[in-house]
Amino acid sequence: MTMPSTLRVGASRGLIEILQIVRTREALIFTFAFPAVLSVLLGYIFDTPVSPGAATTHSQVFAVGMIAYGVLSTAFISVGVGIAVDRADGTLLRLRGTPATAGAYFLGKILLVLFAALSETALLLAVAVGLFHLELPSDPGRWLTFAWLLILSVIACTLLGIAASSLARSARSAPAVLNLPVLILQFTSGIFVHIAALPSAMVNLSALFPVKWMGQGFRSVFLPDALAAQEVAGAWEPGRTALVLGAWCVIGLALSLATFRWTDRR
Repeated sequence: MTMPSTLRVGASRGLIEILQIVRTREALIFTFAFPAVLSVLLGYIFDTPVSPGAATTHSQVFAVGMIAYGVLSTAFISVGVGIAVDRADGTLLRLRGTPATAGAYFLGKILLVLFAALSETALLLAVAVGLFHLELPSDPGRWLTFAWLLILSVIACTLLGIAASSLARSARSAPAVLNLPVLILQFTSGIFVHIAALPSAMVNLSALFPVKWMGQGFRSVFLPDALAAQEVAGAWEPGRTALVLGAWCVIGLALSLATFRWTDRR
């Protein structure tokens, strides 16, 4: 039994995307290493217990939160900028003449980001364990939570990156257009700043977007349950996290289908 055409073409497209980034040494190094570098910097600056006498340190919290940053950076910025460049230089126009549909193209990008996210996460966890003494969970249930969190996060952020690529008027302006919302959300969603230190109004506004839930979800996987009390709701809220991320997957798909363009406006 063969896969439907869109799935088959999308899987082939994803393999091509992965091979392209693997063969580009600079892109490979900077894409995978940047979240880990930020984790090291923040970890050493804020290497103190989250509360007096606590075994968990801020460095461990930041290291875990960087998983959310890595997914968002790769899925939203890298994908969005890459599509803007492909649209400007005619790559998408040439691709349109092949059997690749928009759905297959979207699937290829999702597979690329999933590969990158898994690689970034492995490096981030190695840094957290080796430098900041994070203990990885032994409970299979937590790893199952990590799996659906990562998949939903990758799908939602990739589709939003595809949709946001249409906001840039040119490939040159795409990095500025896409970096600004990502930078703001990292601070207001508890990734670069501990969630307990943020004003409630800021956190409530950020809760409308997926980043806050991604960070909270990954903290629930790798940090002790006692730290759930420091979250806004005083709990990890896995059910609500799944609902919000699932909703953003649907919203992202709708926006991508509505805004995706094979050619530049000009």
